[in-house]
Amino acid sequence: MKLRILAALAGLFIPALCWAEITVSNAWVRGTVPGQSSTGAYMEIRSSERASLVSVASPGAKIAEIHEMAMEGNIMRMRGVPRLDLPAGRAVELKPGGYHVMMMGLARPLKKGEMVPITLTFEGAGKKRQVVEIKAEVRDLAAAGGQH
Repeated sequence: MKLRILAALAGLFIPALCWAEITVSNAWVRGTVPGQSSTGAYMEIRSSERASLVSVASPGAKIAEIHEMAMEGNIMRMRGVPRLDLPAGRAVELKPGGYHVMMMGLARPLKKGEMVPITLTFEGAGKKRQVVEIKAEVRDLAAAGGQH
């Protein structure tokens, strides 16, 4: 009897332990030319709960990092960031000239229309991690935003 009551009570708390619902949309990667060893990946991320994007990886790149571009005075600077916070219920856009995934040490040039697998690791409440696998379409080198 006590076991049944405990099991029933435990069922009430299970939703609090579940992962946040994370959606990734409009994922794309800027195409490259022969000899180019890096590019950017862009997307929109939405989480139902507060979470953070804490790491990225892609089999097509030796290194993938979360980066930020920001103006410092009159100079645009790019730097790696350890995490990107996602507020509950609000979309965060990774786009040229802002936050993005920097892919370095590309295995080969990326051509328009190809699909690039990217693994995104998120951290939620209690430091619990969730992995989301996406495929991002390669767009023209000049797509949405000029130079990276």
